[in-house]
Amino acid sequence: MYSKKIIALFLFLCFTVVGQQKITIDEMYNGTFRAQGMEELQSLKNTNQYTVLNADRQSRSMQIDLYDFATLKKVSTLIDTKAHKELSDGIDSYTFDAGEKMILLACNTNQIFRHSFTADYFLYDIASKKLRKLFDFQIQEPTFSPDGSMIAYAKENNLYVYNLASNQSTPITTDGQKNSIINGITDWVYEEEFAFVKAFDWSADSKKVAYIRFDETQVPEFSMSMFAKDLYPTMQTFKYPKAGENNAVVSLHIYNVNSNAVKNINLGNYKDFYIARMKWTNDANTLSAQVLNRHQNNLDLVFIDGNSGSAKVVLNEKDKAYVDVTDNLTFLKDNSFIWTSEKDGFNHIYLYDKNGKLKNQVTKGKWEVTNYYGLDEKTNTVFYQSVENGSINRDVYRIGLDGKNKVRLSQFTGTNAATFSPNFQYYINTFSSAAQPTKYTLNDAKFGKQVQVIENNEALAAKLKNYDLPAKEFFVLKTAKGIELNAWMIKPKDFDATKKYPVFMYQYSGPGSQQVNNEWNSTDDYWFMMLSQQGYIVACVDGRGTGFKGADFKKVTQLQLGKYEVEDQIDAAKAIGNYSFVDKARIGIFGWSYGGFMSSNCILKGNDVFKMAIAVAPVTNWRFYDSVYTERYMQTPQENASGYDDNSPINHVSKLKGKFLLIHGSGDDNVHVQNSMQMMEALIQANKQFDSQIYPDNNHGIYGGKTRIQLYTKMTNFIKENL
Repeated sequence: MYSKKIIALFLFLCFTVVGQQKITIDEMYNGTFRAQGMEELQSLKNTNQYTVLNADRQSRSMQIDLYDFATLKKVSTLIDTKAHKELSDGIDSYTFDAGEKMILLACNTNQIFRHSFTADYFLYDIASKKLRKLFDFQIQEPTFSPDGSMIAYAKENNLYVYNLASNQSTPITTDGQKNSIINGITDWVYEEEFAFVKAFDWSADSKKVAYIRFDETQVPEFSMSMFAKDLYPTMQTFKYPKAGENNAVVSLHIYNVNSNAVKNINLGNYKDFYIARMKWTNDANTLSAQVLNRHQNNLDLVFIDGNSGSAKVVLNEKDKAYVDVTDNLTFLKDNSFIWTSEKDGFNHIYLYDKNGKLKNQVTKGKWEVTNYYGLDEKTNTVFYQSVENGSINRDVYRIGLDGKNKVRLSQFTGTNAATFSPNFQYYINTFSSAAQPTKYTLNDAKFGKQVQVIENNEALAAKLKNYDLPAKEFFVLKTAKGIELNAWMIKPKDFDATKKYPVFMYQYSGPGSQQVNNEWNSTDDYWFMMLSQQGYIVACVDGRGTGFKGADFKKVTQLQLGKYEVEDQIDAAKAIGNYSFVDKARIGIFGWSYGGFMSSNCILKGNDVFKMAIAVAPVTNWRFYDSVYTERYMQTPQENASGYDDNSPINHVSKLKGKFLLIHGSGDDNVHVQNSMQMMEALIQANKQFDSQIYPDNNHGIYGGKTRIQLYTKMTNFIKENL
């Protein structure tokens, strides 16, 4: 018989082992830590309801379910895939017509680039419950006309209008050709850097379709070998304008549905320009376009008469660095409009009349508006998200259109986002913090009072208790130059201030970005916590050039990407190295994409500070990257050669002292593997030893199958061996 002391000791040891359960890389990617969400949440416009795409794992079916905003109760299931064998592969996304009587269902999606895809589309009539497949081929961006009688769509670089009554398609354009002419769909660089794919729009009266045409014939081509499993590799070739090279020539056109005629629009005396946004106003005869010069420091909001085609500039924005393009332009009933701008040094909301005359600056202060949600025109109340409660947090507010009676609606400190009901009576608040998994609640929109919890991820929180995870500690780091930077640190759970710990730094650092934010864990955070369980301190610092602290802080890096950002990471590492519990001889750094550009620079320019670095999919020379992104911050290489060359890591390889791991996907259409190949060759010719890994056919995200598990295992082993 065991003594009570032995039993107590046994129980204590069991509890301790359970309490110290270790995170594994397999768990990070097998769904163990996946939070419950509200997939494809859409607020309806005609009724005070919302829809969610739900999956039933037992029956392997998917449903679009309708809920009431006021009660959160399920009203009905609009469609269930188990009742339609044609939908056996599930629903990827869905859109309603304006009357919310029909649904377009996207299935069997085939990704093209980051945002673009083709899919099979089915049309579902909610009342009759009839489902029909639209075409026996895949299409892009099908969009209902406002009256619900037609669908405009793109196929193989041409635009079409499909009549629902006659089941007939009429071509709007016929000259579309791969790597030459694109109609109504953006080219690669617009999709990636202006973040939109659908370059066409219906007028409010359903009589016209405006679209942008891209002439890519003079844009240089980029080709990638795709190895797959074939005997011979295939080539993927697409138009990719690198910094200083020819962009696609864009033009604006209006198609008249009744006359089947196209009007070409003369926007004005622009040369080498971008049409960064285009959409019809509430006036069925007035089209808006946002025209940017190539330097992107001058933006004109242009109104075009749909009949005559005449164009006039109604608003102009200038900036000594660049003008940000957003989707916040919102037209009110009288065609006055909401606009956001950084012109006072911080991003704020402005109201203009229909002629572009400023009526009022709605929000003011040394803080940024981060999202514009909408205007309740019955009460003239604006709803928005901002960082007024600290740049690492997000809160939901309402304010009068006159700029008065501001109310903070969100109740908890962290990251809050809102989906409002059509009548602005309620909103679904999505909240999380570094300590709180994502929580969905129903709140009233007057004072933000919580009405009901929808999902709080208690099951995930309970599961995570077994891992006894360390906290993410936020603080402000002051460099030796006196610059204050937002930062966080994850220490081992059994942290002992008398010991010396190695530090692994993570950052992204790109213009306007943010990694130090009070939000629930990304997958990388679990990796960082796993590293802390293995005795590492993980730290992250947002240096100059990152966002949400005002235009001056963000735009200080203009014309010299990689100068101040690298200085700040090196200075931050030195400051952290002086902490009593840090081994300053064992500091490493990691980053992906822009972050890989940064970590490469840091191991080279900071070779006396960093012991090791990992760079995934890095830009190694800004001359290799695309025109829109690079020139926004650097102008062209012809204008700013030193800005490009002084801070590109490929030109500093002779400085390498520490351990360096370079990783890239060979099928990366965004940051081409050319960056790493030329970096490798430069390192080789400098007689520098380094480690590398190429992931065949993988794009910028490097994922699929066991890829992420293998990748993160490789990086973990590299850290353990070299830090």
